[in-house]
Amino acid sequence: MRGSLSAGEFERSVPFKTERYFLVYDVPTAETRGEHAHRICHQFLVAVKGSVHVVADDGVNREEFVLDKPNAGIHLPPMTWGIQYRYSADAVLMVFASHYYDADDYIRNYDDFKSLIQQSS
Repeated sequence: MRGSLSAGEFERSVPFKTERYFLVYDVPTAETRGEHAHRICHQFLVAVKGSVHVVADDGVNREEFVLDKPNAGIHLPPMTWGIQYRYSADAVLMVFASHYYDADDYIRNYDDFKSLIQQSS
C-alpha cells in the first residue's frame, strides 16, 4: 500500500568503498554497453528500473545474469570482462565504482584481457 523500498549499505551490500556512481539509461535494446574490464576498479551494477542482461567473464568462466529487480545486483571485481545488453526500453542501470574515472584503468580489447589473465596465472 505504501510502495516498495530497496536499500543497500556500502561495504556490506556493496563490498567496497564507493568513490563514484553513474546511471546508464535510454539505451536502445540492440546496443551493447561495457565490453571492457578494469585493472583495479570494482563495480556493482543494479537495474533500478527495467531489465538489463549482464555477462561477467573472469577469463576462465563466463556467466550471464539478468538484472530486473532494484533489490538485487552483481559485483564485477577487477579483471572481470563485463558486457551489458538487451536493455528494456525503460531500463536504468546504476553502477557504483570503487574508483574515480581513470581511462588507464580500462582494458578495452578482449584479446589483451585474456593475455593479462594468462600472464597472472
